[in-house]
Amino acid sequence: MSKIFIDGSAGTTGLSIRNRLAERPELEILTLPEEKRKNIDARIEMIYNADVAFLCLPDEASVEIAEKAKDSKAVLIDTSTAHRVSEGWTYGLPELKGQREKLKDSKRIGNPGCHATGYIVLTAPLVEAGLISENACLSCTSLTGYSGGGKKMIAGYESGEADKLLEAPRLYGLGQSHKHLPEMVRYSGIQNPPVFMPVVSCFYSGMEVMIPLSGDLPGAGEAAPGEIAEIYKKYYGETSGNGIIKINSGSSEEGFLSAGAFSGRDDLEISVWGRAGSLVLTARYDNLGKGASGAAIQNMNIVLGYEETRGLAAGR
Repeated sequence: MSKIFIDGSAGTTGLSIRNRLAERPELEILTLPEEKRKNIDARIEMIYNADVAFLCLPDEASVEIAEKAKDSKAVLIDTSTAHRVSEGWTYGLPELKGQREKLKDSKRIGNPGCHATGYIVLTAPLVEAGLISENACLSCTSLTGYSGGGKKMIAGYESGEADKLLEAPRLYGLGQSHKHLPEMVRYSGIQNPPVFMPVVSCFYSGMEVMIPLSGDLPGAGEAAPGEIAEIYKKYYGETSGNGIIKINSGSSEEGFLSAGAFSGRDDLEISVWGRAGSLVLTARYDNLGKGASGAAIQNMNIVLGYEETRGLAAGR
């Protein structure tokens, strides 16, 4: 039986992980009494007793805990931004070529950011195929449910006296310094950060990442949708035989694509729309699923040797 500790189990991601793992009899969830939940010494002791510890904490707290637990034999899976591009930490996106093998032997895993996941799965295969240059300048729009903002944002949207401004989508990250940009650059293979437009809207969970490709972008911008779809099928056919990443053959919801279509799921759908010279790449998934807790559990399954999709709602 594997021992699991969730540091920060009261937060949105931590609570989702805890609820999912509670249904797995092969796992023992280590818990602290309420009065010790914020006691750092007690938390460190739990990590030293665990096989896997999820760090569902703010960035600074994750850095502090990881440093204090540096000699622990536990696998640390950090769901914060703190270690995604840090030396000695493995990026937890197993669908990238060669990444699953690295994860199997890793003791320190940086769980991907929700927005970054969609951007990277859309761009990395096209960079490898030579259709997008490492010097390209792209733009990216990402629609997300409000649960990605944590407890405070959830309370704001679900309050009976919610601000009228919350009834419409809201653009944020206006200064082009969103915390996901470093990993988007590091793991996409594109040296320039995209012009990034994250948008939060009045639905609980779900995510839709969109990248336009125009005809003035050599390679990808000139390709037909089917050509790009075939590149995705080949790339993810080799790296995602678990059914988590799917390639949409062209179906939509009567000409629409809802950002909430994959709410409650842990898989991710890629699709290519438009025509040569005017294309839109899209990735749809759940910001709490493949964008957070589902990805963390997938990484845990890999390092512990369980079936990769065990405990995940994937392949439906």
